[in-house]
Amino acid sequence: MAERSTAAVDVADNSGDEPLAAQAAQATSDGVDTQNGRAADGPMPDKDGERTNPAPTAAPELHSGHKLARRYRLEECVTRVDGFSSWRAMDEKLRRAVGVHLMPADHARARSVLAAARSSALLGDPRFVQVLDAVEENDLVYVVHEWLPDATELTALLAAGPLEAHEAYQLVTQISQAMAAAHREGLSHLRLTPSAILRTSTGQYRIRGLAVNAALRGITTETPQRADTEAIGALLYAALTQRWPYENDAYGLTGLPKGVGLIAPDQVRAGVHRGLGELAMRALANDGATASRQEPAFTTPDELAKAVAAMPRIRPPEPAFTAPPEYQHTTYQQGTYGRPGHSGVTSVQSMPIAPPPAPLQSRTGKVLKWGVAALLIAALGLGSWQLADTLLDHRKGGSGTSGSNSQTTDSDDAPKTPEPGKPLKIRDVSVLGNSVKPELAHKTIDGKADTAWYTPRYVNYAKFGNLEQDNDGSGIIVDLGTVQDVSEIDIDMHVPGQTAEVRAAAPEASSPGSIPDFTQVITKLERTGHKVQRTLDAPIRTRYLLIHISELPEDGTGGYRGGINEINVLGTQS
Repeated sequence: MAERSTAAVDVADNSGDEPLAAQAAQATSDGVDTQNGRAADGPMPDKDGERTNPAPTAAPELHSGHKLARRYRLEECVTRVDGFSSWRAMDEKLRRAVGVHLMPADHARARSVLAAARSSALLGDPRFVQVLDAVEENDLVYVVHEWLPDATELTALLAAGPLEAHEAYQLVTQISQAMAAAHREGLSHLRLTPSAILRTSTGQYRIRGLAVNAALRGITTETPQRADTEAIGALLYAALTQRWPYENDAYGLTGLPKGVGLIAPDQVRAGVHRGLGELAMRALANDGATASRQEPAFTTPDELAKAVAAMPRIRPPEPAFTAPPEYQHTTYQQGTYGRPGHSGVTSVQSMPIAPPPAPLQSRTGKVLKWGVAALLIAALGLGSWQLADTLLDHRKGGSGTSGSNSQTTDSDDAPKTPEPGKPLKIRDVSVLGNSVKPELAHKTIDGKADTAWYTPRYVNYAKFGNLEQDNDGSGIIVDLGTVQDVSEIDIDMHVPGQTAEVRAAAPEASSPGSIPDFTQVITKLERTGHKVQRTLDAPIRTRYLLIHISELPEDGTGGYRGGINEINVLGTQS
């Protein structure tokens, strides 16, 4: 049996009273906290208008080795609770581990689970664990999703102690921004617990179970944004204090004392970052409690994300410097090697050492000193003579050309400082080849840094999956409407590490649609960072620009993904 690891979707809750050490030692799989080898079946307490709908249908009785769609081989059942089961499986077609949720097709929640899985898959945001497939087949409904063997649950991180301020800042920044983007697309989580948060080996936090967790449990609420905002506040509170901000113990964390309400994080644990503690209080705001400064509570993840972005950035701690041990002389260097001391015998170290004579006090030394001094004086004199000769020649040459210089200065031919370019209006954008999400192309010119045109997730091949229709890569074609003088470009890439170039079509070009149509090279094909910026020595006249991406970076899950957030073109309007 393969070793369990964190992956996929959080579908069960841990509200037991086991100590932190025991919780950290237990392996978690598919987001399920295990107790003595089985999932904790206790339901998550309802709050803030959330409702849990019962579903009495029994979970399907399947076994290891069973295949779904002649492709997904079930290997280990990690959860069997509340009418559904969760498995670690093997995708035999792509030879990779996946997670699978199974339930009978007549389950009361089967339709809502399928709808939630398909909606989550359409989001395509790499900050969430991706849904790979959602199928109804042979009286079964199953959802297939990513399996992240190198990721660590937040529950395991908190079992070792509270997070350092910079790490907690990264946690709330990434989670709030991701959930804000999800809510803009009409998706919510409703079970955003520590076991639903994974930290990858690269330091990226990923959320699992978007929409699917709540559907599996039958959880609904009339205020989904408020529920997810409070859940993010609880995660930040736990990260700062290693305590769960409610009276009941949960997720291996001790709850707050009963009957005292919500306590500020800096009153629970000394040394808590004050700014982060206030954000946690404003996000929680349960039963009307707010931060000590009485600022309004956050009601949406977007409000929380903006507040985090507005606070001073928390830098990572400086690495501790350990001074090297003091150098110890060996016995040989101390002069006693092979010379054992005897009583009455004077050792080498005990003998007085005569001080060395003052340097260059002998007759030869004095001669050497005077010789060096004479050479220095001669070199100084020679250098002074050459410098004076050079200055005289320069004055003679300058007096004969002063008139011409003054005439040249007054001439109209003197070089002028070029005026800085102004932003040019972009009339339209389209996708090269029109095969990679053309419906998202307009998001590269909407003026919003948090929206983007991004590619699907490709597996095994960085060059757009080596698909025939995307053999030359993809990118965005920019139409300025008319021929303009382009002097500068400023492009915000979706992720760093993409191999890209910027090209321009000839002024007389009309509707270019392939790479050879763009004959003018603005930037060469190379690996880029977060920004692609270039100021041209001389403006280029063109109407059409191409940001061409030929190769995508790895997204940390074995796949490849890229895209463009925002495009700005500067120049002189003709």
